[in-house]
Amino acid sequence: MSGKSFDVIVCGAGHGGCEASIIAARRGAEVLLLTWNLDTIAQMSCNPAIGGQAKGQIVREIDALGGEMAINADKTAIQFRLLNGSKGPAVQSPRAQCDKKAYQFRMKSILERTKNLQVLQGEVGKLIVEKDEIRGVETNIGLNFEAKTVILTTGTFLRGLMHIGKQKISGGRLGDFAANTLSNSLKNCGIELGRMKTGTPPRILGSTIDFQKCEEQVGDRIGQKFAFYDSRPEEVSGEKYSEFFKPRSPGDTLDNRSCWITYTNGHTRDVIQENLHLSPLYSGEITGIGPRYCPSIEDKYVKFSGKNSHRLFLEPEGNDTDEWYINGLSTSLPIDVQMKILKTIPGLENVRIVRPAYAVEYDYAPPTQLYPSLESKIIENLFFAGQINGTSGYEEAAGQGIVAGINAVAKIRGEEPLLLGRHDAYIGVLIDDLVTKGTQEPYRMFTSRAEYRLLLNHGSAEHRLVSHAKKYHLLPERRIQAIEEEKVAVDHWCAIFNRNLSNGDSIGAQLLRNGGEISFPSEFLREKISIQRATKYRILYGGYLARELRQIEKMKELNFVKIPKAFSYDAVKSLRTESRQKVEKIKPTTLGQLSRISGISPADVNLIWIAIEGSRGTPSRAPARSQ
Repeated sequence: MSGKSFDVIVCGAGHGGCEASIIAARRGAEVLLLTWNLDTIAQMSCNPAIGGQAKGQIVREIDALGGEMAINADKTAIQFRLLNGSKGPAVQSPRAQCDKKAYQFRMKSILERTKNLQVLQGEVGKLIVEKDEIRGVETNIGLNFEAKTVILTTGTFLRGLMHIGKQKISGGRLGDFAANTLSNSLKNCGIELGRMKTGTPPRILGSTIDFQKCEEQVGDRIGQKFAFYDSRPEEVSGEKYSEFFKPRSPGDTLDNRSCWITYTNGHTRDVIQENLHLSPLYSGEITGIGPRYCPSIEDKYVKFSGKNSHRLFLEPEGNDTDEWYINGLSTSLPIDVQMKILKTIPGLENVRIVRPAYAVEYDYAPPTQLYPSLESKIIENLFFAGQINGTSGYEEAAGQGIVAGINAVAKIRGEEPLLLGRHDAYIGVLIDDLVTKGTQEPYRMFTSRAEYRLLLNHGSAEHRLVSHAKKYHLLPERRIQAIEEEKVAVDHWCAIFNRNLSNGDSIGAQLLRNGGEISFPSEFLREKISIQRATKYRILYGGYLARELRQIEKMKELNFVKIPKAFSYDAVKSLRTESRQKVEKIKPTTLGQLSRISGISPADVNLIWIAIEGSRGTPSRAPARSQ
């Protein structure tokens, strides 16, 4: 090959690619990050926000695993909001509106300054594979690179096709090209591809919005940051939020921007219904499956025909631009129809469009073709992360990216892969859902997808994941020590507060009975806020947490029973044909994963467990729990 050899090559510099390359380099691997355009690294192609329900938890988990998204969001935020702030801490999620250009520039700067990491502009057109093992990549700049592992984080660019009414434009994002040759290379390697669709709303000029007709949505006075600063050295936690953009005038800050709310109405519905035949979504031009939980405005009025009004959020895209994003108004209708729609919406009657809305179709690789490590089952040492796996969202992509980066280095070094369980992290739930169940539509994370969501509150991410961070050397020793000391302190105070007092009561019981409002010992109040919060959480939800831990223990036995790679399901004579076809396609690695495959019954699990133990020459027995 003509180029240099690397340990890891990451193809694509979106949110997944950034996390994959940074963590692999921080682990000491020689990494090459290839992107077709250096100026669009970490671009916020959709709304300029990080976090939200379940997504905020993922960002905090990325931080606990040594990633960059949390700090990047904190330092470039223009508004912080803690969702469900008036409710209990179990259901709260941090969210930040970010300056999208500052977010890009800072992430690009981090990549450029990361040791062992080389960033290069160039498009990957073909994978170099020998004997079902990745060897490197071919690029369009005349250089081919050898690699021990390759991570594909291609986003919406694989044969990307944009739709604005009847107009079709090749590209994965407005103003960008499409990757039109890599899909064929994947198919030639035996990797199955499907087609998905997503969309984005118009961007409008803020000076043309009549805010007096809209409802103001202010940010929190004291924002909940994503990164864990208590465990970091002072020189990190004391940094200012932005190194790139300064306040416009004295008294202004970078994180005091408001968002605004307005609504569609019956007139909006009428315009859409009159022009529905011009939507490529309904004229048959679009074949890809779109996101269920983020539908276009025309899709909303078709599927919820009895509802005249839909809420829209007007979100600023940054401090040094007057572009605004209309969250909730995604569409692929023609531009003149987009203007007619806007004229029906209070506050937007006279707005000027600066970027039109559009839909984009793209190729993805069904994720059941992956192991839980995110390595391909078909091509060894090839990993996939992000929208190529059928997911939607910056946070989901970044969560996969950091796991793929960790495991690419682990594969090179002969280490066991990082396999996050469903009880470990939302990232674990995300990956398990993808590789076990697959997805027929863009997958979005919700708290309801996690059966142990009380254990997965956003404040506990460091404590939950510190053992993994320590095992794979993902954090500085000083930070790991600080986290472990915090855990010891929380255990100490929980033991004290749950101890019965002379009246037969306990501080924990009083805390629960009084909704968290009691007087605490002065020694406890001198502890770090993070220790106080974690202690109160564990006491308040102690009974529920104990129940979830019991459920996890019952599942542990199944998760610890590994299915050998060479295991033949043909040997399980009583296994149903339908079940055999499913397990042979997904190739579960443990009985726990096997039990979560749709359509697999407890009887199927019992039969396979007995066959596995029989093949090992161990006494056969049925599992204590099989679902």
